[in-house]
Amino acid sequence: MHVNMGKADRAIRIAIAAVLLYLAFGTALAAAGLLHWLAIAVAAIFVLTSLVGLCPLYSIIGLKTCRDC
Repeated sequence: MHVNMGKADRAIRIAIAAVLLYLAFGTALAAAGLLHWLAIAVAAIFVLTSLVGLCPLYSIIGLKTCRDC
């Protein structure tokens, strides 16, 4: 498996995932319904792609944010 995400990209995704999870569980903004589940799903995808280092969308469009890949 090849990596197509750089360290900065991964860190930004983890930060966005943390914010989304806070919004989903820590506030009443997305307390229930579609926004709640959408925030959780997007956060899970961001965390998973950050841990693996491979973004399927980047692969489709040919984008790489890492220097050595």
